[in-house]
Amino acid sequence: MNFPYFLAKRFSSNSYKNKTRKKSSVKIATFGIAVGLAVMILAISVVIGFKREVRAQVVGFGSHIQIFSYSGSSSFDRQPITIDSITMLSVKAIPAVSKIEPIVTKPGIIKTDDSFKGVVFKGVKEDYDWSFYKKNLVEGSVSDFVQNENRNNILISDKLAKQLNIGLGDDIFAYFFQQQVRARKFHITGVYATTFSEFDKLFVICNSAVIQELNQWDSTRISSVEIMLSNFDLLEQTTNDIQSIVGNKFDNNRLIYNTQSIKELYPQIFNWLEMLNINAYIILILMMAVAGFNMISGLLIIILEKTQTIGILKALGMKNREIRKVFVLNAMFFVTRGMFWGNLIGLLAVLLQNYFRIIPLNPEYYYTDSVPVAINLWQIALLNVAVFILSIAIMVFSSQIITKISPAKSIKFE
Repeated sequence: MNFPYFLAKRFSSNSYKNKTRKKSSVKIATFGIAVGLAVMILAISVVIGFKREVRAQVVGFGSHIQIFSYSGSSSFDRQPITIDSITMLSVKAIPAVSKIEPIVTKPGIIKTDDSFKGVVFKGVKEDYDWSFYKKNLVEGSVSDFVQNENRNNILISDKLAKQLNIGLGDDIFAYFFQQQVRARKFHITGVYATTFSEFDKLFVICNSAVIQELNQWDSTRISSVEIMLSNFDLLEQTTNDIQSIVGNKFDNNRLIYNTQSIKELYPQIFNWLEMLNINAYIILILMMAVAGFNMISGLLIIILEKTQTIGILKALGMKNREIRKVFVLNAMFFVTRGMFWGNLIGLLAVLLQNYFRIIPLNPEYYYTDSVPVAINLWQIALLNVAVFILSIAIMVFSSQIITKISPAKSIKFE
């Protein structure tokens, strides 16, 4: 058996003659490492969860990438574009593109007997992907209102319904301002609710043909094309690929196409999400500093307790490097024990929050009703490797004190 390892096991064993129980210093060091690692796992999981949850909400309303006319019109009252089939096929051929949706939008006002509200009517076609709204549906249905016989049916948000005191099955009037005010009667067949109150209060989903008629457009003219991707990480690359296809083209009305990603459309939201990374880095640095301090303290206390033993080993001819190895290995036992409990506590806390939503949040400020978490095993594994390597470096450095111990003086040490 390797002699330094044998001594390290003897020093840490409960059967060692002078050790009837674990030393309080080792317990504190182990506890500090466990808490530090657990907090780091929670920090990473919360940041990933926040980014994933908020990103899913924004993309659900606005897709990953949009193509629209390069004009000075407002973002929801743009000049119409037409896109030829060859261009559409070229965009669809990009590997990351999973879905293309033609969209028609128009600002309007919903008026009831005692209230009114400015909204944006978002017109969709019969093959629209309803997965986002079905996930957030609270009443009614979303599957049939684009059919011809249900062309005046609409889907509104729960917040908008409460604000206007309307609900499922009600008929409402909407007013649109062009050269003259035009009114249209709609029937509410579905109510959805997300944690993005700004968008909930803004969007009303309807049949695109109705908005095209109000704008006096034919069926080929649309406000924008929404493009969904299979992988958010490919957003910037795919945006550039699409821009290279449509960037130098004009539609039938001599309007040039403009391409923007969801990050460019809502930069304030994604800048806020990026700031979460800074918070996570600060927490990781602080927790690693605390864990490192605990490791140094634990190792130094172990060395001081074994000063006489170190002197005897040196007197017997054992080299400083071998003695340092003994104490580094001894310290690694409580480090690995602390990492085990840290992983267990951290992952358990993440799972409890994920399934039981223990910690609530105000969606008005955080865009989610509870702290979202997500487990990324690769990042947690990388964190464990980083903590382990840092632990070794700290303990190797702090074990330098062994070289300063004199055999003659330490053997007399009590």
